[in-house]
Amino acid sequence: MSQGKLYGVGVGPGASDLMTMRSINVLRKVDVIAIPQSSPHVKSVAWRIAEKAVGPVEGQERIFLHFPMTRDPEQTVPAWNIAFAEIETRLKAGKSVAFITEGDPLFFSTYIYLHTHAKEKWPEVEIEVVPAVSSFTAVPSIIQTPIADGQERVAVIPASYGLDDLPAIFRLFDTVLLMKVSSVMPEVVKILEDENLLECSYYVSRATMEFEKVVRDLRSIQNDKCDYFSMIVVSKRGRSGILAGRVASETLGA
Repeated sequence: MSQGKLYGVGVGPGASDLMTMRSINVLRKVDVIAIPQSSPHVKSVAWRIAEKAVGPVEGQERIFLHFPMTRDPEQTVPAWNIAFAEIETRLKAGKSVAFITEGDPLFFSTYIYLHTHAKEKWPEVEIEVVPAVSSFTAVPSIIQTPIADGQERVAVIPASYGLDDLPAIFRLFDTVLLMKVSSVMPEVVKILEDENLLECSYYVSRATMEFEKVVRDLRSIQNDKCDYFSMIVVSKRGRSGILAGRVASETLGA
């Protein structure tokens, strides 16, 4: 029996109607949809997004796999191995399997660990990655702030993994999108204040989802319990407008 095909499918930032046609078509045709969830008691965000668009599919299997939200390899690796074994069993049975993930499959995604595992352990399995709208493009659309124009430089980073680096990053880049800010809001607000960047910063949580929230005054929420699905956009716009003649390119430096 031939091996099944593995798909990594991004379902986008939150709104079901932002899923691509390709992702919906793939999810409607595969034999199995593999759905990651952080806990058996919490519904998968990726599946909450996809379920409305995909709907019921006769004969299709949907399996829920545990991917714990922790940085501890002693917890993550055993859980991943159990999940990968479930997927491998179905691929060896000749079934096509689509692993869904919020956002894009290859950007801060649970799917990346499966993709790496599959490349190393299942070289005979065909793999296809279905890209998606990412949060770092969805969030600027909510606040209608360009990510980059002219000679602007952009950084997309997880704030919680390097607070000491943020001042230098803010000075080097014109637009900075800070992901994973929920656990470090007070520290980030203090750094933005020290760098005189609070006035050009936005906080957005649950972009394109229900209960979407936009905050301009970051001081007002710095001590709140912020949403996991949140981002801060810092937009200086110092290098924008070259083509429109608003900024002379020779004044920008390297």
